[in-house]
Amino acid sequence: MQSEWFECKVRYDKTLESGLIKKTTETYLVDALSFTEAEKRFIEELEPFMTGEFIVTDIKRARISELFDSDDLNDDRWFKARIAYITLDEKSGAEKRTVQTTLIQAKDFHRAVDRLDEGMKGTMGDWVIVSITETAIIDVYKFKADED
Repeated sequence: MQSEWFECKVRYDKTLESGLIKKTTETYLVDALSFTEAEKRFIEELEPFMTGEFIVTDIKRARISELFDSDDLNDDRWFKARIAYITLDEKSGAEKRTVQTTLIQAKDFHRAVDRLDEGMKGTMGDWVIVSITETAIIDVYKFKADED
């Protein structure tokens, strides 16, 4: 069975630099097989970094067809790109577009476009960028196989 991406939100009390405590909601992306596994893995990833109580407030399926992550520490934001693959219907001669969503880790909009172009090199068909928007995603937790 193929894994899917789930967008998970957590709400907790965050201590600001000024010392004030503020209720904060953050969004993460988790690679899992089901909602149940996504919640379990999400909590396991968060627990070491959370002090105090937190609650998972939302989990929803994220329709991500491809993910372009980065090893560059400056690439600290996530951008959602909608790209359209263009095909030609041989019978009618009409152009058909199939839209898919990709997620790109980059430091800014321009780098996201560059990283998308780089990641799409070698694609056999024609494609165009429909839109690129910055997301609220803080981090992405990919599936890691047990070492046992």
